[in-house]
Amino acid sequence: MPRPLRTLFLIAACAISTCAAAHIGTDSGVRADIGLADGLLHPLTGLDHLAAMLAVGFWSALTARRLWVAPLAFAAMLMVGALLGLAGIAPPAVEPMVAASLLVLGLGVALRTRLPAALAAAMAGLFAVFHGVAHGTELAGAANLWEPLLGMLLATALLHATGLVLGLALHRRSAWVPRLAGVGVAALGLTLLAQLQLA
Repeated sequence: MPRPLRTLFLIAACAISTCAAAHIGTDSGVRADIGLADGLLHPLTGLDHLAAMLAVGFWSALTARRLWVAPLAFAAMLMVGALLGLAGIAPPAVEPMVAASLLVLGLGVALRTRLPAALAAAMAGLFAVFHGVAHGTELAGAANLWEPLLGMLLATALLHATGLVLGLALHRRSAWVPRLAGVGVAALGLTLLAQLQLA
């Protein structure tokens, strides 16, 4: 296994042991009448989710032959996680895994880590479940769940597409801008993990 890949998985494994929770962008209460527009805006309300979804597209554009594999896996498993959250089912360490996803995806962008398509999809999908649970928990209480869920899915696809476009535009034009963007996302993840450890 390549050294950068081992590093990414080691960091993610260490993050799983964290048990604190401090999600940024958590709603204190959800109105029962939220709809499509609210779902569209929801992924934009937390910097953690916004950065992760852009990073998935960016990473795919920089490293993948099949650009759509990781973003599609993320979007699909995000919905699975959202449904789990809506049902009140949450795996342990949701917040640490959300933060770890930023760290790992950011390092993937910064290091331009290439993974086999199936492994990239599995990693993106795993992280997406935790993001989805966080979203679903926040959206619980809506009278019509399908409209906000559809909005959330559309916003996710748009963020992935934005990341892909940015990544493709910078792929050959600049070596440092993508690396700096990846370092920024990883630094956000590291900061959130540190906050969780101190909480």
